Amino acid sequence: MSLASVSRMEAKLLLSTYERQPILFVRGRGVYLWDSRGKRYLDFLSGIGVNALGHNHPAITAAIKRQAGRLLHVSNLFFHEYQAELARKLTEISGLDRAFFCNSGTEAWEGALKIARAFAQTASAQTKSRNGSKAHSKTRILAMENSFHGRTFGALATTGQPKYRAPFVPLLPGVTFVKFNDLDDLRRKFDSSVCAVCIETIQGEGGVCPVNREFLDLASRLTKQSGALLVLDEIQCGLGRTGRHFAYQHYDVLPDVVTVAKPLACGLPLGAILATERVASCMHPGMHGTTFGGGPLACAVAIEFLREEKKLLKHIRTLGKYFHNALEALDKKHKAVHDVRGAGLMLAVELDSSELAKAVAKQLLQEGIIINRTHETVLRFLPPYVIQKKHVDQLIKALDAALHKNAKSDHSRRAASPARKEVHAHA
Repeated sequence: MSLASVSRMEAKLLLSTYERQPILFVRGRGVYLWDSRGKRYLDFLSGIGVNALGHNHPAITAAIKRQAGRLLHVSNLFFHEYQAELARKLTEISGLDRAFFCNSGTEAWEGALKIARAFAQTASAQTKSRNGSKAHSKTRILAMENSFHGRTFGALATTGQPKYRAPFVPLLPGVTFVKFNDLDDLRRKFDSSVCAVCIETIQGEGGVCPVNREFLDLASRLTKQSGALLVLDEIQCGLGRTGRHFAYQHYDVLPDVVTVAKPLACGLPLGAILATERVASCMHPGMHGTTFGGGPLACAVAIEFLREEKKLLKHIRTLGKYFHNALEALDKKHKAVHDVRGAGLMLAVELDSSELAKAVAKQLLQEGIIINRTHETVLRFLPPYVIQKKHVDQLIKALDAALHKNAKSDHSRRAASPARKEVHAHA
């Protein structure tokens, strides 16, 4: 089918939830994608972090072919041979004890919120039993401003960006937002009624913003002292993206609950909740479940992914440092660059206007390089773990030229339109 025919059909038949680029991709291999016209693209977005091993990785395609010929699905009323093995691998690399498998990041986050409330109720009941007195209610959830956890109701309720929440209010009650990386605000809003502090170790949709060490340390201390849970969202930054298995492993902190998803099954739907034994003990049969989560096909592929991910961690750290240094060189060269941040192969460049960011991303796409713009002014880079220096060099050269070309026109446009300049300054 042609791009035009697919576009017409989607316009007629699908809910209008995506602003798609006018490109029809038909195949991929390694770090490249090809469209229906035969044009090749260097993929520095990897399906928003999903295709972490690139496209058509031989170990992944072999696992899919092998398992597809054996067993695709069996309900969670029965055993299959891959869930336990995948859970073993995830708990070993995370330092946690138990896993629950679902279909996506937002489902993992919904389950984590349920666990936080259930654990608080269990702890409250035990306290009441021991003391013979009424225990304090422990239901409040502290979430972070500028965060993004998904698009279901609980995930939206804890997403600290009003633009995502506004069309769907009222949402889950009992959520208070804390200024990200603000120690005083966290101390002010934390009390004995809090059952969980929820943090993205690196905020992805919020512009690739890492949590400060001091802030995460404080959150860990407060939750341990009060019996609340530290819940970390590693859906985008976990599973090798930063050069460690988990981004929190760059800090001296072990969370109570962690959620992962994006690269876990390399494009097949699979997410997971990881928890300590103490926390997991509050969940019993019937309290949570899934029809499709943790099926044999997705789990078999995820096991292969983890084998490959382990081999690539040193490469991710080395190439991530090389990439980061190259972006910092652009920062020194271009006044329009406000900041360079991130870790490993989760990096971002913040520009001084949303229009400039949009123009740069568009030009790179026209030149056959895929990145995306998030948080209006931020260029986000989530390349496959298998990229090489030559791919980074190609991206940097194209980005340098795009910044040079578009910054001039953006400066002229804003000088001629002060009102729009003011809007951008507040974006």
